[in-house]
Amino acid sequence: MLVIWGRNNSINVQKVLWCCEEIAVAYKRIDAGAAFGVVNTPEYRDLNPNGLVPTIDDDGFVLWESNAIIRYLAAKHAAASLWPDDLWIRASGDQWMDWQPDDVLARDPASVHGTYPYRARQARCAGNRGVPSQDRGSASNPDSQLKSRGYVAGDALTLGDIPLGCAIWRWMALPIDRPELPNVQRWFDSLARRPAYKTSVMLPLS
Repeated sequence: MLVIWGRNNSINVQKVLWCCEEIAVAYKRIDAGAAFGVVNTPEYRDLNPNGLVPTIDDDGFVLWESNAIIRYLAAKHAAASLWPDDLWIRASGDQWMDWQPDDVLARDPASVHGTYPYRARQARCAGNRGVPSQDRGSASNPDSQLKSRGYVAGDALTLGDIPLGCAIWRWMALPIDRPELPNVQRWFDSLARRPAYKTSVMLPLS
């Protein structure tokens, strides 16, 4: 059975859990990281020298880095769905997988990582509960993309939706003012109706 190391409130672990739930892959999860420790033990560092989560062991094949993991799982278990045969659609999904950490995480690491207490203090110190201007710019990029499609790479869910979908939950769950982004809202609403997204991603921020 697939083994996943990582706490379920980690955005990167949630990518893997959502992927597994979406494609019905059985797994065992072991709490690791933050308050759970584990990641600095010699045994874990033998698996993942970075000491981060997630890490998987798939019948002896060990892999770390969340996007690499979900690409592997989708290629193995979800060919033609999360991992489309159409190279253009697959590449478009890959584009948004890479854009999400480079753009959204870099611009607002507190909100996407769910560190709400820090985010709230930051807003209070600024005397402004609104979304910073850079958040408006980054969020408008997927809104433009989603204007003519249901999901980021086309009309069906692909891997491209998973990293951004994990980040957008944090953005939606924070008690902040947000710009009107009707296409992002429609896409988020469609994700929120997916059982795998509800159980793996839509958790209380902590």
